[in-house]
Amino acid sequence: MTGKIMKGIGGFYYVYVEGSGLYECRARGIFRNKKMKPNVGDVVDIDILSEEEKTGNLVKIHKRKNQLIRPMAANVDQALVIFAVHEPEPNFHLLNRFLITMEQQEIPVIICFNKTDLATTEQMQQLEKDYENSGCQVIFQAAATGEGITQIEELLRGKTTIMAGPSGVGKSSTLNCISKEKQMETGAVSEKIKRGKHTTRHSELIHIGEDTYLMDTPGFSSLFLENIEKEDLKYYFPEFEPYENTCRFNGCCHIHEPGCEVKKALEEGKISKLRYDDYCMFYEELAQQKKW
Repeated sequence: MTGKIMKGIGGFYYVYVEGSGLYECRARGIFRNKKMKPNVGDVVDIDILSEEEKTGNLVKIHKRKNQLIRPMAANVDQALVIFAVHEPEPNFHLLNRFLITMEQQEIPVIICFNKTDLATTEQMQQLEKDYENSGCQVIFQAAATGEGITQIEELLRGKTTIMAGPSGVGKSSTLNCISKEKQMETGAVSEKIKRGKHTTRHSELIHIGEDTYLMDTPGFSSLFLENIEKEDLKYYFPEFEPYENTCRFNGCCHIHEPGCEVKKALEEGKISKLRYDDYCMFYEELAQQKKW
């Protein structure tokens, strides 16, 4: 049988097979010998040991479309990153770092600003303006009232989506709204998965519809930029792209150089000051890392 790994804890992998349910599986030693670690999101073949107890052995990992390092996951189609408009106030440094890490791994991102019931129209317009050229789709919702949930469900359909964001922004509320029809099923699944040492340090894949999966990840409060040269940072800001090769100097870093078209676009309001200021901060951070 072929299924998808929903979660891995303590040597057990929980594999969901469409139409058959969830199986608790162990991985064959062959994977250790080949130094292959099964990941959440992997499409796998399993041999059934007991249909009654829903147990089996994981015998094959199918070729991965992609593999994320942080969080550890495979075959991800897109990311849904959730930040609150208020309570807590959005940490834009963190959001912009997240966008860079996803861009590094070529994962498209949907930015969802939650708790719009606490925001003014002007605040939402400013958020949209700041991120309209970031290469991401920007959406708004109020999980508390259910507003905007239908749009999210449409964007998730038929895809495996990683859901991320800091604690307290409404990830759980959003998940509950999206999967409310699946509560009975996921309740039984959760009971099985919770056996053993269960902590929120683990990512978990949730089946919310046909060929539709949502990966809930632990809340994050910090992200470090890794494996990026400061000179390459500009390529992770898509709003700079129209101005590449138009600056006075080749290899312009868009910070101190005269005749910089990116800085000109910033002055003209074509580039978000919030995003540009973070670019400068991250550039300096990477420059300092190099010194060490």
